[in-house]
Amino acid sequence: MPSNQQLARPQQVLTIANSYLKRERPATVLLPVAALLVVAGVFAVTSFVPAIVVGGFLTTGFLVPLIQPRGTVRLRTDTDVTSVVDSFTSPVPPILPLQWGTADEVVVEDGIPVYTLSYLFGLCSAEISLHRDSRSISDGSHRTNLQLRMDGTPWSRYAVDVYDQDGQAEIEYEYEYEADQRFGLRRLPQRLITDRYFEAALRAQGYTVVERNRSVTRYLKQLGCGG
Repeated sequence: MPSNQQLARPQQVLTIANSYLKRERPATVLLPVAALLVVAGVFAVTSFVPAIVVGGFLTTGFLVPLIQPRGTVRLRTDTDVTSVVDSFTSPVPPILPLQWGTADEVVVEDGIPVYTLSYLFGLCSAEISLHRDSRSISDGSHRTNLQLRMDGTPWSRYAVDVYDQDGQAEIEYEYEYEADQRFGLRRLPQRLITDRYFEAALRAQGYTVVERNRSVTRYLKQLGCGG
């Protein structure tokens, strides 16, 4: 493969990813706008000081990085195990459709896939690089480790096991954002939208979600706020 090669991506997934972007971007600002309206309402019916207090609480909840998503997902597909392993070690793994699907372009630079994204009407951009390693495990399954890095900084990681289950390929993976990648509560609407389009993009690639378990962050657990 050339040192720098742009890759084609499945059109059906790109269509889903584009629909996701059209809804995700407004959702990103929805909660802050609602918060401003709440503060304005408090000010209108009380006074300046209570409005400042409420605004302070809301700002803390939105901006303090409390949420560190992690969990496990189990998928199933009719595709044979070898083909599934190949897809998960490719530059566009099936479980990252909203990363490579929303990118302006996907290129492979010296063997490392890079997703280039623009935002704020093209005024800003970021590069997500995908780092992969893969190996067979003694029980006959196959383990692939994926790590995403945002502009060189570790962002999220995925441990994927692929195995044969009654003639079908079954995939189970764990995901977790890196320790310093937490999010404020303003990202909650965005995450709800992400869930919907993520599963649609998986179906477009021939995968069915069999089971999905999510947990709150370690940070919240340490505060005694989560299970």
